[in-house]
Amino acid sequence: MITTNTTAPFYKKLSLNLLSLLILIILLYLGQGILIPIFFSILISTMLLPLVQFFERRGANKFFSILITVVIAIVVVCSVLYFLSAQILNFLDDLPTIEARLNELLLAMEKWVHVHFNIPIRKQAEYLKDTTHSISSVPGGIVGQTLLSITEGISYLILLPIYAFLILYYRDLIKKFLVNVFKDGHEEKVREILIESRVVSQLYVVGLFIEMSIVFTMNAAGFLILGIKYAIFLGLVAALLNLVPYIGMIVANLFCMLITLISCEHLADVLWVGIVLAAVQFIDNNFLMPVIVGSKVKINALATIVGVLVGGALCGVSGMFLSIPGLAVLKVIFDRVDHLKPYGMLLGDR
Repeated sequence: MITTNTTAPFYKKLSLNLLSLLILIILLYLGQGILIPIFFSILISTMLLPLVQFFERRGANKFFSILITVVIAIVVVCSVLYFLSAQILNFLDDLPTIEARLNELLLAMEKWVHVHFNIPIRKQAEYLKDTTHSISSVPGGIVGQTLLSITEGISYLILLPIYAFLILYYRDLIKKFLVNVFKDGHEEKVREILIESRVVSQLYVVGLFIEMSIVFTMNAAGFLILGIKYAIFLGLVAALLNLVPYIGMIVANLFCMLITLISCEHLADVLWVGIVLAAVQFIDNNFLMPVIVGSKVKINALATIVGVLVGGALCGVSGMFLSIPGLAVLKVIFDRVDHLKPYGMLLGDR
C-alpha cells in the first residue's frame, strides 16, 4: 500500500490505497506465471529456515546448510509423491471395470429419465454429445488444458527448489533491502513485520500439514471400517483437497461419493461415505482448524471465503491455497501501519 500523510484528506488516502490495491491485483493477474512460484518458494523457505539455522548453529557452512535442507525437503516430497502415485496407479488398474460400471449407471439413468420425463434415450444421447462437444471446443480444449497443467506442475517441481535455495541463501540481503527501502524511522516496524510474517507463515504451514495428516487418518480409517474400495486413495484425495479452504471439501465429497457409487455393490455405501466425510469435516471445522490452524492465522471466516474466491479467480487453485497465508501477511502489515489498521481490523476474527 502507498503510505500517505496522516493529515491528508480521507478521500485522498482512500484513493491511494485503492489504487495501490488495483495495481497489485493487475500485477498478480498478469504476472502469475512468475509470481506464484516465487510466493510458493517464499512459503517453503520460511518453513525450511529453522532447519537451515539448526545446521548453521552446528557449525555447517551456509551453502551446505541450505543444500542439505533442500535435499531433505526434496526427499520428503518425492516420498509423498511416490505414495500418492502408487495409490493412483492402483486406482487406474481398475479403470476399465470402473468405466463399464459407469456405463451401466448411465444407461440406468437414461431409462429412468425416459420413463419419468418421456425424453427418448436417443435424444438424451444427442444432448450429452452436444454438451461434450461444447466443452471440448473451449479454446485450448481439455487436452490442451491438461497438458498445460502438467507442464506447469513440472516447471514448479524444477523451479521451487531453486527459488527456495536462492531465497534462503540471500535472505539477509533481501531483509536489508526491505529495511532500507522503508527508512526514516520505519526500520523497526519493517523488522517486526518481517519477523511476524515469517512466524505466521511457518505456523500456518506446519499446522496445515498436521491437520491434513489427521484428516487423512480419519477419512482412511472410516472408509476401511466400512470396507470401501480404494479407501486409502479416497482418504488421501479428500485430505489433499481439504487444503483448498471450503471449496476443496465440496469437490472431495462429490468425487469420493461418485467413485464409491461406481465401484460399490450397495448404494448404502455411498451414503455412509458421505456421512464419514461430513463427520470428519465437522470435527475439522470445529476442533482441528480452530486449534491447529486458526490459532496461528487470525482471519475471520468472511475474509477467508472472499480471499479464497478472489485468489481462485486471479490465479486458480494456487491462488486459493496462497490466499490465507497472503491475507495473514497483509493483516500483519495493516496492523503495523496506523492508517491501515481499520483494514487489519476488518480481516481479524474479533
